[in-house]
Order: sequence, then structure tokens, then C-alpha cells
Amino acid sequence: MTATLRIAMNGVTGRMGYRQHLVRSILAIRDAGGVELTDGSRVQVEPVLVGRNADKLAELAARHDVAEWSTDLEATLADPTVDIYFDAQVTSRRAAALTAAMRAGKHVFTEKPTAETLPEAVELARLAQQTGVTAGVVHDKLYLPGLVKLRRLVEEGFFGRILSLRGEFGYWVFEGDSQPAQRPSWNYRAEDGGGITTDMFCHWNYVLEGILGTVESVTAKAVTHIPTRWDERGNPYTATADDAAYGIFEVTTPGGDPVIAQINSSWAVRVFRDELVEFQVDGTHGSAVAGLRRCVAQQRAHTPMPVWNPDLPVTEPFREQWLEVPANADLDNGFKLQWEEFLRDVLAGRPHRYGLLSAARGVQLAELGLRSSAEGRRVEVPPVTLDEVPPVSVDDGARPAADGAGQAADGGGPPTDGDSRVVPAQVSAAAAGDGATGVAR
Repeated sequence: MTATLRIAMNGVTGRMGYRQHLVRSILAIRDAGGVELTDGSRVQVEPVLVGRNADKLAELAARHDVAEWSTDLEATLADPTVDIYFDAQVTSRRAAALTAAMRAGKHVFTEKPTAETLPEAVELARLAQQTGVTAGVVHDKLYLPGLVKLRRLVEEGFFGRILSLRGEFGYWVFEGDSQPAQRPSWNYRAEDGGGITTDMFCHWNYVLEGILGTVESVTAKAVTHIPTRWDERGNPYTATADDAAYGIFEVTTPGGDPVIAQINSSWAVRVFRDELVEFQVDGTHGSAVAGLRRCVAQQRAHTPMPVWNPDLPVTEPFREQWLEVPANADLDNGFKLQWEEFLRDVLAGRPHRYGLLSAARGVQLAELGLRSSAEGRRVEVPPVTLDEVPPVSVDDGARPAADGAGQAADGGGPPTDGDSRVVPAQVSAAAAGDGATGVAR
């Protein structure tokens, strides 16, 4: 390995690929002099921008002093000086690109979903094992300061026996008629891979694995609340994909305790909470609420005793009765923290703890959530292994084709699935996945 890691970055003209991965992560690492290793030395990074729009790539390269860009992915992967391939492009193109990269001997780091179907996702994990490359999947939410603090409370036994988790995610995405929509129109077309279930359930799988344990079942309802929207050209179109998903997940902790998790995901909700995503965990000894950055907690001894009386105004200052959970560490940008951890894993020749099999479980949960909604019933979540793929049959009319045109996906799971190394202190609670909970799926 040379003193500089060259990273082919595909999909950086999209919102997430550009803002979080290129600017906030790789360029930030480059401008800081590279990633710092345990011995105090640094290894520099050099991005190579890849995509289909030459004009956009040239403009980004000039703006950020990037020396090289290309619209020829095949030639880039054939370049022996390229060490790592990163993918934030459309979901429908991702599996083929990741396959080509691993067959070319490149380490891979990728957004989610990793594939359109569970068998494809498992095949990617199998190929990573066969080729011996280091493969990582973006699990950014586990590195967010709020969830780092929440995970620390779990690890320290703050909650006692955990009873439940409640999550609220989403915001109002304008229809695009009078005000422009904040999300691309493909998000609302099933034929283009749209749908909030496909988009977000892969996140909820690794969050639940990372905070609580193994997801055993899902009961979900996916709906389209806004039937007509307007695209980027101002033309009305029919929204064929779900814009809200309401899920109940049965989870088992490493200690065997059952936990009920409820997560509402919606692009048709107005925000009356402190952050765009919040999770509340309740246990016998305490509760906590975590968002992107903040986490507040309330111990059993500090819990008030409210009395229901609809005839009197509420005088209890409930929000004031919770205490802020301190960071006790320098919690940097979550995407950048995981990038740094992945780069160290590449340099050390070891697996990344959030590998392609953990991503396959996210694809599975989205498929099963859509099946649950279509069939109106609870669906069990079987284990996913490299040896066999459990069958998933989803009605074509109920399941969006996970194309994701233009998608820069976002995106806990077990170490890849078995890395027991010591994790840097600033992220030890964050990316807890199976690495911290001991979950084995």
C-alpha cells in the first residue's frame, strides 16, 4: 500500500455523495493531512471523481482542486493505482459496479441499499468474502453524536431491562407546485425505485441492531398520502411509491429480552420535535431520547408521578425534568468518522465491522416490510447467511423496483461479520452494530 490511498468516488454529483462523502469526509481528511493511524503516522487520500456527467465532474474537480475525474468506470477500475471504489450512484447500477470493483481487486465502501433484491445483496457479500477485499457499508446514523450517547447508556446498563423504542423520522416534502420539493421526483415513483420503505427500513435495521439487538419480525403499513406531485420541470405526475411507512419491529436483545420498537417514517408530516429524527428508549430503570446530536435522559428516581386530569391545565414542566447526556468525547461528522475507520481497516488488511452482509439484512427488512404491508400481517425476519437466502415473495404492485435513479443513499449490523478489535473511543458506542451487542444473525 502506498502512502496515498486513491479512492474512485462514483455518484458524487448527488446530494449525499457530494456533501457528506466528498466534501465533509474525503476532502476534509485530505485537507487535514490524511487519516491518522495508531502509530501517529498519516496516510493521505486522493479522490478520483467518477460519474456520467462530464460537465458536472469537471466543475466539481476544479472547485475542489481534485486532479482527476472520469466518465469511464471500467477504465477507472482497471487502473492499478486506484485502491478503493466508493458507490453513491443509483441503486439499480450499484450491484454491477460493486461486483466489477471487487473482481478488479478494489476495496469497496458503499451507500445503501446495496442491491435491488436480497439474493443480489447476499451475492455481493459472498463475493467480498471470496475476493478478500475490505468491504464497508455506510451506517452513518450509528456514528451520530445523539446515537453515540444513546448507545453508551445501553452499554452501561442505564435502562435496566429495555422495554421499548419509539422512533419518529421525517418532515414535510413540498409537492412541487407552489414551492419546490426538497427531494427528487424519483423518490415518489415506484417504477424508478422510489418509496420511503425501501429508502429507510435499511437504516432502521442497522439502528435497531446497533442499539437493541436482533430484529425478529416486522409489521408495517406503507401508504401514499400525497397522490399527485410536481417534478423538477414543473409537470404534475402520479406518485406511485409510498411516502410514509409505519412499522412495528419485535427485537431480541443479546440477553434474550424482548423489545417492541415502533418507527414512523414520513415525507408527509410537519415537524414538532427537536430534530428531524428522534428515538426514545424506555426501560425499567430509566428512559432517554436521542436525536442527531442531542440525547437527554431521565432516571427512575427522577421520574415524576403525573396524574391524568383533563379538567386542569398541565403544570408539570416535563421537558425540564430530563438531563442532558454529555458527549465526553470529540464527536466529529458521522460520515467522516466511519470513513476514517474504514480507511484504517483497509490499511490494516482487516474486515470492516459493517460489511455487505449487514447491508443485505437491511434489504431484507425493506422487502419484508413491504410484504407485511401488502398482506396486512406480521412477518418474521429469518437469519441471513452466505450459505442460503431465505425466499422473499413480494407482489410487484406493492414493492417498488429499487432502482433509485439519481439516488445518493444513506444508510448497523454486525462486524462482517466477526471483527473483535478494539474500536476508537469516539465511535465505540456509535457503530455498535453486532460488534457491541454481540448479535449474531
